[in-house]
Amino acid sequence: MDSILILNLGLVAVLIGLTAFFVGSEFAVVKVRMSRVDQLIAEGNKTAPIVKKLVTDLDYYLSACQLGITVTALGLGWLGEPTVEKILHPVFDSFGVPAAMSTIVSFAVAFALVTFLHVVIGELAPKTLAIQFAERMTLLLARPLYWFGKVMFPAIWTLNGSARLLLRAFGVQPAGHEQAHSEEELKIIMAQSFKSGEINETELSFMENIFAFDESVAKDIMVPRVQMETLDINMTTDEMLSIIDEHQYTRFPVTTDNDKDHIIGFINVKEMLTNIVRDRSHKISDTLHEIVLLPEQTPLQDAMLKMQLERVHMALIIDDHGGTSGLLTLEDILEEIVGEIRDEFDEDERNDIEEISELAYCVNGRVLLDELEERFGVEFEGAEDVDTIAGWVLHKKNEVSEGDRIPSDEKHIWTVEEMDNHQILRVRLDVQGAEA
Repeated sequence: MDSILILNLGLVAVLIGLTAFFVGSEFAVVKVRMSRVDQLIAEGNKTAPIVKKLVTDLDYYLSACQLGITVTALGLGWLGEPTVEKILHPVFDSFGVPAAMSTIVSFAVAFALVTFLHVVIGELAPKTLAIQFAERMTLLLARPLYWFGKVMFPAIWTLNGSARLLLRAFGVQPAGHEQAHSEEELKIIMAQSFKSGEINETELSFMENIFAFDESVAKDIMVPRVQMETLDINMTTDEMLSIIDEHQYTRFPVTTDNDKDHIIGFINVKEMLTNIVRDRSHKISDTLHEIVLLPEQTPLQDAMLKMQLERVHMALIIDDHGGTSGLLTLEDILEEIVGEIRDEFDEDERNDIEEISELAYCVNGRVLLDELEERFGVEFEGAEDVDTIAGWVLHKKNEVSEGDRIPSDEKHIWTVEEMDNHQILRVRLDVQGAEA
């Protein structure tokens, strides 16, 4: 075997290796996450800043990869097949194969062998490695790809410019490669991360609550007017202490003439009791604080920001006519994200949805229909103008009493379990013939 043939074989191996480099680089820079790159930069990784340049200017460096793949593929076609054919031709001649047939067979075998090596070693293997180990592969290949892009700038710039001109001729504006995800995509990513063990159930629940939080308004989670416990400005100390002792809240709204449509502020029980213990003024008016007013449709995010700015833990929710609709506390808002917050006075407090058995649940009347639809797959007919399960039951049946049964569909039956006057406090859900 002469030196020229050996040199050609060496060049074939180099071209296959370069193809593998460009293919691996192309898939790796597309697959690597920018958030992870930023984390590596913060940790002091010296190659990470170069990776960030590649990912930030993705269009340019993908063009560099395509240029490299194309050039190496053409080089293999020009050099590889003739070289292998030149090696095989004497072998077939030694077996007495006619010259014409030997040429055809040698070419076919050479073409198949070079194609096999090019596809398997040059493309499929590096592609698989880049997808499975995107971060490692990107860090390994980033520097040579970066310098290749610098050296080949004139060619890449010319080719990219030509491609843009061609697209514009057909009315297509080239788009960028931003790595952005929609809310639904993020939810899918979180679910997959939970299944693979990257995040735990608590973390998944927090993130899901954040998305739901952005869609909720004050009316969805407020304490309804009928459940509000208030103090009156003209109450005696004994009357006031009796209500405080019974309900054990930290803050109470204060009314005039016991009218919940005329709330003039709120008191902090700790402040009030401190004054009483120290034998100071016992008047409610001396410890009265101004209360924040919010419309029913105020987004929870805006409500929280308003309460933070005002440095208050309580806000009064008003309806379209300016009357009292309910009460919102900072604890109610935080519970939308972190779940139920229980203190030493919440021993008798029940979960909004309690599992009685595999196919039966006890549900707080204030639970939103959207939450029930998502959890149980239930459909509520005629629910356009109501938000809660209690509201839907009253919408379906004007006169309701404990024990009344109302089906929402063929599988889900609702039974009124607990009422206070005309208010539905809790209902029972029975799921017929299927698991929830």
